[in-house]
Amino acid sequence: MKLGLFSFNTEYTLRLDHLARAAEARGFESLWVPEHTHIPVPLPGEPADPETGMPLAGGHLFYLPEEYRHMSDPFTTLAAAAAVTTRLRLGTCVCLINQHHPLTLAKQVACLDRLSDGRFIFGIGAGWNVAEMGHHGVKFEQRWPELRERLQALRTLWSSDCARFEGEHVRFADSWQYPKPLLPQGPPVVLGTLDTPFARRQVARYGDGWLPLTFDVAETQRSIADIHAQMAALGRDPAKLEVSLFFLADEIQSPDTLARARETGAARAILRLPVGDERTVLNALDSYAKSLS
Repeated sequence: MKLGLFSFNTEYTLRLDHLARAAEARGFESLWVPEHTHIPVPLPGEPADPETGMPLAGGHLFYLPEEYRHMSDPFTTLAAAAAVTTRLRLGTCVCLINQHHPLTLAKQVACLDRLSDGRFIFGIGAGWNVAEMGHHGVKFEQRWPELRERLQALRTLWSSDCARFEGEHVRFADSWQYPKPLLPQGPPVVLGTLDTPFARRQVARYGDGWLPLTFDVAETQRSIADIHAQMAALGRDPAKLEVSLFFLADEIQSPDTLARARETGAARAILRLPVGDERTVLNALDSYAKSLS
């Protein structure tokens, strides 16, 4: 099982190109960053953290940490990381695909794919922040149909010399767009989701890979088996699904947890780094690096 790293990629933690160099030097396989274009301020009468003003998270279990409103642009910073590395794979965890027009996003992804010599992994999600996606004109109830259609439009732009698309949410007439990604189908598309029956159905139908938020390794292992069974029933090869267990919890994962993660058969585990200064981040890197041998 390969080990990847996740950074909240704020302006006050270790800069991503510096982090990428440090991660590659220590032998990590991949580096992943998230995306939120912005975090809407809670409206009057809505719950807000009394100290930070941040809204409740999607599940309404806790207030969002402040780093959610400080995320850097993933494509700009991953391009910087690509420029200073040669082996490290680079991924979005996740790109909120519905908050981009496919004509723009297709070019951004293709350029990053080429700048990284094919090291980019396109992790995408439908989103959970109702207010944020609403500012982009996306209705919460339509987020998955929009994701599927936008992904189809991206793949049309990547694979066709002269592309056109007529959908419910996306339309464009005959168009040339270059550069193309290195592969006609584009980079690997990985769906980042909660571990729910609905999400597993989406992965089984549309995903090259799965990025489940992993809180219980045993439960996730059962869910992987469920997706494999669904893929087989749909005529898709389960062996081609690359699973990356995503540990978002704000704690250093123990060697025992990583050992149980290996038993799931997942391709990689993605481990969250702390939001802090250079010393704090590098100490966490060195701690996780002990699990590489």
